Amino acid sequence: MHEKTKGVKRALLPGRFQPPHWGHFRLIKWVLERFDEVIIVIGSAQKSHSFSNPFTAGERIEMLRLGLKDVGIDLSRVFMIPVTDIETNFVWPRWVEMFVPRFDCVVSGNPLVARLFFEYGYCVITPPMFDRERYSATVVRRLMLKGDAEWRSLVPPSVAEYIESIGGVERLRRVTEV
Repeated sequence: MHEKTKGVKRALLPGRFQPPHWGHFRLIKWVLERFDEVIIVIGSAQKSHSFSNPFTAGERIEMLRLGLKDVGIDLSRVFMIPVTDIETNFVWPRWVEMFVPRFDCVVSGNPLVARLFFEYGYCVITPPMFDRERYSATVVRRLMLKGDAEWRSLVPPSVAEYIESIGGVERLRRVTEV
């Protein structure tokens, strides 16, 4: 296990962020009210161009940076690190450790992620859900597919602009055509 960071309390926050929405940004603010820094793990970094994972890791990092600026979060308190998947859940926490700086605690609402890190002896915090029925990347992607402009209200303005600038909605439609 990583040793505690000297004088800094740092949380690990894994997610796919496909795309990052207001719920994610509320969660990041919540984490930074409790920790000095947050390591955002961009999970499934190797995946893109599908319904569940339409955006590349680099695109997700750009969207997160833009959204963090929109909500006034100091980027010097945030690490963003892409991590590819492995097929063996049990060793996934060790896999993540290879890519990230030291951390004190894991913040996750995903029961599998929480359990895996707990079994390796990490402090694990289950955060509150922020209007989960509305703020869900799956909901955002479904609205994009339907051509419903409401998706834009579920993400920060700069994230919506970025998605449009890279043809993200069109990409999602093309990769889901049967």
